Amino acid sequence: MNFELTQEQKLIKQTARDFAQNELLPGILDRDENKIWPAEAVKKMGELGFMGMMASPDYNGGGMDTISYVIAMEEIAKVDAAASVIMSVNNSLVCSLLQKYANSFQKEKYLSKLTKGNLLGAFSLSEPQSGSDASNMLTFAKKTSEGYLLNGTKNWVTNGKNSDLVLVAALTEKDVGHKGISCFIVEKDFDGFSVGKPEKKLGIRSSDTTELYFDNVEIPEQNLIGNEGDGFKICLSTLDGGRIGIAAQALGIAQASLEASINYSKERKQFNKPISSFQSIQFKLTDMSIAIDSARLLTKKAAWMKDTGLSFGVYAAMAKLYASEVAMKASTECVQIHGGYGYIKDYGVERLMRDAKITQLYEGTSEVQRLVIARDLLK
Repeated sequence: MNFELTQEQKLIKQTARDFAQNELLPGILDRDENKIWPAEAVKKMGELGFMGMMASPDYNGGGMDTISYVIAMEEIAKVDAAASVIMSVNNSLVCSLLQKYANSFQKEKYLSKLTKGNLLGAFSLSEPQSGSDASNMLTFAKKTSEGYLLNGTKNWVTNGKNSDLVLVAALTEKDVGHKGISCFIVEKDFDGFSVGKPEKKLGIRSSDTTELYFDNVEIPEQNLIGNEGDGFKICLSTLDGGRIGIAAQALGIAQASLEASINYSKERKQFNKPISSFQSIQFKLTDMSIAIDSARLLTKKAAWMKDTGLSFGVYAAMAKLYASEVAMKASTECVQIHGGYGYIKDYGVERLMRDAKITQLYEGTSEVQRLVIARDLLK
């Protein structure tokens, strides 16, 4: 594993940083406060190639490695975690799934447009009664002469309102557990498909998260991904890659917390000296820096393992678990260093703490990541 960035990776980092500073930073507090979806920024991410970074150039993708994706995700999340999760879902969960499992017809029809940002995708596995127990689903796709008839409810769907299509996991056979789950491409304009109102969230407030409702939705047979019964395997495999993206998002939040803490500690004076001169503040900054760099190395190792074809699922779980905990700790310390000013919205650092929490919850809670790691240790 080479720790030096390539020239291409340096360019990606600078492009993502410039985009975040010029397009995402203006209005960030207003978008968070008023839950404004960043439509123009999402369009721009598509134009810059950030919506299909790892997909094949044959389908308008960037053909980049996972490390490049991690670099871009961190830079964007450092400014706007909500925008980064929109990007993450389209890349890690939608484009990557279609790249690996879709047939050539599906790739040409959907993937080639998702990678350019002409379409936006969403991924739906969870249901109201099945959180971490994802296989305990009720959504059912009944086979018909022309395809499938889909009924059920999905929740916690990022991009649920603003996406053009959704990858949906549903039962095609009951009473056989996860072996009866299949995966479908469902377009938003299919009859019987409706979207619930956006959830009122603690953080990442300018991204949309909704329930999805399917009432006798007719799905063409050609929209089945892979074979019947492959859906659970497809979804779990995809989530391994998704966790690398969430680890990168957490890194961005943590790095933003460190930089804000350093800048404030140099400016804020108490007892006639900058608070950065106090050992207690210095120790906090030091611990944050060490933890963030450690999380970054772990995340890049998981990305490198994925790129080299090694089994990376456990390291993706490690990276997601550790980076999310580092983000939560760093953002909390950032608020602490800012004192009372950190608790009000004007300084923007309380947003970092609110945004950090979700990284410990979605795409598998920290407890689920520990189970994944423990099972590997004890096998």
